[in-house]
Amino acid sequence: MITTETTHEATPKLLVPSLVFIALVVAVVGSLGAPLITSVATSLHVSLVSAQWTLTITLLAGAIATPVLGRLGAGPHRRATILATLAVVVTGSVLTVLPLPFPWLLAGRAAQGVGLGLTALMMGVARDHLPKVKSASTIALVSVASTIGIGVGYPLAGLLTEVGGLRAAYGLGVAVTATALFAAYRSIPASPQRRSSHVDIPGAVLLAAALFLVLFLASETSLWRRHLTLAIVLAVIAAAVLAVWVVLEKRITQPLVDVRLLRHPVVAGANIAMFVGGIGMYLLLTLITRYAQTPSSTGYGFGLTTFVAGLVLVPFSVLGFVAGKVTPRVRERIGAPLVLAGSAVIVLVAFALFATARTNIVELLVAMAILGFGVGSFSSAMPGVILAVTPKDETSSAMSVNQVVRSVGFSLGSAIGGLMLAAGTTGKFPDDTAYTVAAWIGAAIMAATTVTCVVLQQKTARK
Repeated sequence: MITTETTHEATPKLLVPSLVFIALVVAVVGSLGAPLITSVATSLHVSLVSAQWTLTITLLAGAIATPVLGRLGAGPHRRATILATLAVVVTGSVLTVLPLPFPWLLAGRAAQGVGLGLTALMMGVARDHLPKVKSASTIALVSVASTIGIGVGYPLAGLLTEVGGLRAAYGLGVAVTATALFAAYRSIPASPQRRSSHVDIPGAVLLAAALFLVLFLASETSLWRRHLTLAIVLAVIAAAVLAVWVVLEKRITQPLVDVRLLRHPVVAGANIAMFVGGIGMYLLLTLITRYAQTPSSTGYGFGLTTFVAGLVLVPFSVLGFVAGKVTPRVRERIGAPLVLAGSAVIVLVAFALFATARTNIVELLVAMAILGFGVGSFSSAMPGVILAVTPKDETSSAMSVNQVVRSVGFSLGSAIGGLMLAAGTTGKFPDDTAYTVAAWIGAAIMAATTVTCVVLQQKTARK
């Protein structure tokens, strides 16, 4: 039975690599939707708008599941929660491979998205079962793995699609999620004895409704262009639902999310920095990948295939991993908020490089490498800011909120990139100047992130 809680002991040598591997796997599986959208549309004979939901539904399921899993992970049944969640992800992966109609593919992608909520639980395991220094470095690596997995999934999905077709690409998800489930079974220890965690169902429903509206508005960029009034009304409804959710969470004894903790100046500042920075980081990722695949006949771009364009993300992942290894030592010297500020500046430099120099593929690779280092460093430092003021038994819950904020920021970054390029499109493809304008706007976003992190440093210094 995978629900054994009290008899399983962790294998110390396997625990750290397993935690990082699981975080990497759920990120890779979650990112499979983006490079396969066109293949889904052509293979299953659906529109591109419908195919886009293979990504949107995964992000939505992850955003909804993350705070729920974070609350369950704060209780005594964390190991069972992790194993059961991975079993759901494996089941969803199998559904994506079977030659079933399109709705079944969406169901499988939704099940895979539930796994995105596991990252915060991996951090909770590390904080509970590893020595303090080892715990901090492992949590940093888990956070980085959950980000650079995007760069790992893209080229692998592209290669498998070219070699074996759409279902072969989704087959990657079956292999790695089954391996992750086995690794979790062998290595994840039982949680410390704590009181059982009650899941606030009304709070979960309200938060799910608000997140659905936010992610829907982020993914359906055409709604903002063609039906602006409706989009604004939906945005207002989303804000109202979130406000009701906050009021509810403050009034119950076991909330889904401890709103009082979120109001802590350091935690609030960190989440704001994650939200704004996430918009900028994913905006540049969107711009570079789209630019690389634009046919050179337009006067710019390189006309790369999905697989080759995916390889452009390899420097992103490699430098992101390097940053994840280096950042903990830097953080000990200057503090996590200043590392966040420095990371935002690095991403800003990547924006500036892309805005001014993108006439050959090498320049794109350099910009992507700089972006990867900045994102990796930012992701590595973020948990240190939040966990410094978070009780140990609230690790999973606090970090789950930060993961949701990051997901929303990434989604908005992608949407903003699409809207900016659409605004600069006069023919079939955007004008080259649209990329330049979007890049400088992204640089401004990262400048705002830098200021937010400097203010965060000042608030942290007062504590």
